[in-house]
Amino acid sequence: MKKVTNLSVRATTLVLSLGLAGLLGATSVQAKPFKWSSASDIPTLDIHSQNNALGNGVHAAIFDSLVYYNSKTFKVESKLATSWKEMSATQYRFNLRKGVKFSDGSALTADDVVFSLERARAKTSNFNVYTQGFSKVVKVDTNTVDILLSGPNPVLLNQLTELRIMSKAWAEKNKSVEPKDIKAKDENFAHRNAMGSGAYMVKEWQPDQKLVLVKNPNWWGWSEVPSNVTEIIYTPIKNEATRAAALLSGELDFVLDPSPQDLGRMRNNANLKVVDGIENRTIFLGMDQHRDELPGSSVKGKNPLKDVKVRKALYQAIDMDTIQRVTMRGLSQNTGALVAPQVNGWTKTVDTRFPYSQDASKKLLAEAGYPNGFEVDFACPNNRYINDEEICQAITAMWAKVGVKAKLRTLPLVTYFPMIQRYEASIYMLGWGVPTFDGLYSLQSLTRSVGTGGDGNYNVGRYSNTRMDYIVDRVKTETDLLVRNRLLTEGLQLSNDTVSHIPLHNQVIPWAMKKNVEVVHRPDNRLDWSLIKVN
Repeated sequence: MKKVTNLSVRATTLVLSLGLAGLLGATSVQAKPFKWSSASDIPTLDIHSQNNALGNGVHAAIFDSLVYYNSKTFKVESKLATSWKEMSATQYRFNLRKGVKFSDGSALTADDVVFSLERARAKTSNFNVYTQGFSKVVKVDTNTVDILLSGPNPVLLNQLTELRIMSKAWAEKNKSVEPKDIKAKDENFAHRNAMGSGAYMVKEWQPDQKLVLVKNPNWWGWSEVPSNVTEIIYTPIKNEATRAAALLSGELDFVLDPSPQDLGRMRNNANLKVVDGIENRTIFLGMDQHRDELPGSSVKGKNPLKDVKVRKALYQAIDMDTIQRVTMRGLSQNTGALVAPQVNGWTKTVDTRFPYSQDASKKLLAEAGYPNGFEVDFACPNNRYINDEEICQAITAMWAKVGVKAKLRTLPLVTYFPMIQRYEASIYMLGWGVPTFDGLYSLQSLTRSVGTGGDGNYNVGRYSNTRMDYIVDRVKTETDLLVRNRLLTEGLQLSNDTVSHIPLHNQVIPWAMKKNVEVVHRPDNRLDWSLIKVN
């Protein structure tokens, strides 16, 4: 349930000496700019390169998808596709909106849709998980596209909400036919440039400094939405106090991730408001269960994380109640599951945590052959999730009490995610939202053995279990909803029983903004650009 409260802060918290005007840069004098911030920058403008929630949300302002979630009902609704029909269990037909133009004035046709959906299936794409089950995408005529499937797919429409459409001609002209490979340093033109059919277009992007979007006059939907925003200015600000001061001083209209520490002092300011809601994102730790020896570990000749007793020991050494109370200040929901309650497959039983117990943890470590613990690498982001670095510091201290000496290193989002996808972390933090609101998305990405077509694309600990692989593959095409839901729950419970990961909590997301800003809070923690109003 969401609630709206006011923010208050004493004038002494306004850190004017930080030079915020210089940090945020000059803004446009257009009628209704919307200036917002969060801790990290988007990783790329290439819509099929890195599957990152912040980036995907921004991309939705620039590019349209065939369908999208309604922000109030969260039911799938029309975007570029005005209608669709199930021709057979393995063939869906989509009728495209006529008269749609890209921001350069060129027409959007079935050729662009076919190109974009096939591009999302490329080897360098991080979006294969959204194209699972695709066999082929074919053009029927200028305004009609068929998606052919390898088998029935009960979540096809949910997957399509994250597959945005780009211009085939623009991509070919700018040598961006293939998505940028997140694991490589090479860049394509689409990494720093964009041209879509969405409500806004890119005016300027200076990575880690600011992104400026301006209204796309060619967008087909302006007559159907209430937004009066003509310019969007995004400024990533890592420092929590600086972000808060920027909002309080009027430099910003909106902060996506105000810190729990600031909120307590801020809730009664008459000029501001906060909207709270539980996000469908679970924060957890992953562990390398593949390599025979962990780099930098004190254990030589074997990998202690392959032992389920060690993984469970690490789990039971974490006092989540203390982290929730002290580090998160109540702005989290402890979980024993790999998905949040909004996700299909979740049950209260699956959500049960192993109890916190230092004695149980020490006993498990001794049984596994590590009575004195061991040293291990531990990597965390420092600007992606709420209090991510602080959480990892707390966990490091808790593990030390049972003899595990975690060598913590923290990195910014833009370098952290490529690093873990190169399998360069022994233990790592990850937060996983579920855009499809279906457990298959998490199980396929996080617990399915690494393969093709999106299988294990974020299983960077390379966990592998034959029963899990069977469940995931079966669920992909299972149309009996009772059987399918039972399998999803079994998969989530199997993840718990084998400690594929260590679940921590579901994020509670507060959005802070000026009183004159109107937005709709979404459980996927992204703004609906068409509904923003600045009064």
